[in-house]
Amino acid sequence: MQEIFSQIEAWVQLLGPNVYIQATGLAIVFVVIGKIAEFFISRVVAKIAGRSSTTVDDELVNLLHKPIFVSFVLLGLTLATDRIGLPDTPAFLTQGILKTIAIFIWYNFFRHLSRVLLSVLSRSRGSSGSRLHASMVPLANNVLKITLLALAIYFVFLAWNIDVAAWLAAAGIVGLALSFAAQDTLSNLFAGLSIVADAPYKIGDFIILDSGERGKVTYIGLRSTRILTRDDVEITIPNGVIGNAKIINEAGGPSARHRIRLPIGVAYGSDIDQVIECLSNVANNHEEVCKTPPARVRFRRFGDSSLDVELLCWIDRPVDRGRMLHELNCAVYKAFAEDEIKIPFPQRDLHVRTMPEESS
Repeated sequence: MQEIFSQIEAWVQLLGPNVYIQATGLAIVFVVIGKIAEFFISRVVAKIAGRSSTTVDDELVNLLHKPIFVSFVLLGLTLATDRIGLPDTPAFLTQGILKTIAIFIWYNFFRHLSRVLLSVLSRSRGSSGSRLHASMVPLANNVLKITLLALAIYFVFLAWNIDVAAWLAAAGIVGLALSFAAQDTLSNLFAGLSIVADAPYKIGDFIILDSGERGKVTYIGLRSTRILTRDDVEITIPNGVIGNAKIINEAGGPSARHRIRLPIGVAYGSDIDQVIECLSNVANNHEEVCKTPPARVRFRRFGDSSLDVELLCWIDRPVDRGRMLHELNCAVYKAFAEDEIKIPFPQRDLHVRTMPEESS
């Protein structure tokens, strides 16, 4: 690359001894090179990228051609400044401004590129569980924005010859003070990042906390997670709390289907085969009960006052659990009444051995 720059400068000297004409020639040469590079990327590379099945390369080409052109223009202006031979202070200011513009041009490029990549990852979840879920995109996007902004500021400091070590030391002291003052906030922040990495739940899942709250996840942020209960009450849980809590994800696993259990007691002396057949028919006749896997009836135990059985069946969505239990309970009660299967109630027999004597 250095040889190419030296060759270009040698060609520019053919314009004559005037350094201003040479500087103008340098700037024009790099503008032309930038235009050629932009044309090559926007036409040739874009045509090759258009043949692929994915759109990532197309969006990359659309984002890349402008920073490439501007970078060549800024490089030409930098070399032109060196050719003119400005005094130290004007030269330092000019080059600092040009470097700063280049830094923010590429910062903007990487910011848009990260957004494209996150969008692609959220849309293309396959069999691999390592892809990023769409619900995590806003949080991951914020983390990338902060990282890219920090890197851009770092390179701007380098462009202006600012002592980065002193600023980092000062930032370390300030950060240490803030860490003590905002322990809970930082705890929630790191817990939010761990939730993004581990993904124990996602937006739309039904979760149950160890404190008993159950609801649909509506928001996952850096500081907190929000769930909406069946009573339309929104609960906000700090990520530091939810990160250390036991969470039951009813929509987790390979399928979002949910199994419901219906415990029932029938009277002693009932025909257990008839009971099993009756409960199976109730489940199979309900249109919202999944046919695969099939409903099951299990004889659990001999209770104090009843034979305890349990109907187990699957439904498509955890949100329907309450309504389905209601409908199945009603259907079971009607089916038992039709088949004359009795549902006992707890009872006790009291035996009196002696009667107290009546006082005269």
